[in-house]
Parts: sequence; structure tokens; C-alpha cells
Amino acid sequence: MESTRPFERTLTPLDHIRLTRIAPSAPQGMEELLATCDLVAAPAISPDVVTMYSQVLLADTKGGECSKLTLCYPADAEPEKGFISVLSPVGTSLLGLRVGDVARWALPDGTQRAAEIRAVLFQPEASGDYTT
Repeated sequence: MESTRPFERTLTPLDHIRLTRIAPSAPQGMEELLATCDLVAAPAISPDVVTMYSQVLLADTKGGECSKLTLCYPADAEPEKGFISVLSPVGTSLLGLRVGDVARWALPDGTQRAAEIRAVLFQPEASGDYTT
């Protein structure tokens, strides 16, 4: 199911504040995301929204291959272990989307990629953690 809301993103106020602080070193798309996102209090955010430190199941839109990623801040990024920086193209594309949405990003060589968010396997806010 492809999203009909490609630019609508939902963030918690804490994620928004933290990301605003690192925005000067962020890719161009991050500034637009921060300026246009909807802010929802952490206890009220839907459990199907990708927030910081959410673990998501993605399915490539072309081949259907599935992968599991955890969205994190740059200092915690370990791509080989599935911890993807929010400042990476895929990380920025996932932030604030919902299950069923399609994230789209470009690789450094210009190749376009897309993946459907099949599930949010873990979200800190859904488990009662509002400060991670």
C-alpha cells in the first residue's frame, strides 16, 4: 500500500528539539521535514509511527526483500548491525512515516530506492519510554 501523504511526518517534541540541534549538519531534506512535520506528544503518538530508536521492518518495493533497521542518532549508528543514522538518506526518509507508507531515498551514486514500512517492531514511546 503506497502512501498518499508523501510529505506528512509526525514527530515527538523531544525528537524535534534534538534533531533541530543537529540540523546544521543534516542533509537538506531534514530541515524541510522539521519545518513541516506534525508534533504529537510522546504519550499520544501512534505506535505505527517511526520515531527515534524505533525498529522497523522494511520491504524493498522492487524485489520484496525484507530488512530490519533501527533509526538512531549519528553517534549510535552501526550500519552493519542495523542501526541507521537519522542523517543518512534512508534514515531521513523513514523518520515520522507510518506502517504502510513508502520511504524513498537516493543512494550516493544517485540510484533511487524505495521500501514499504511493513511494521514498527519496537517504538520507545509505545513501551512507555518518552526520553530516549
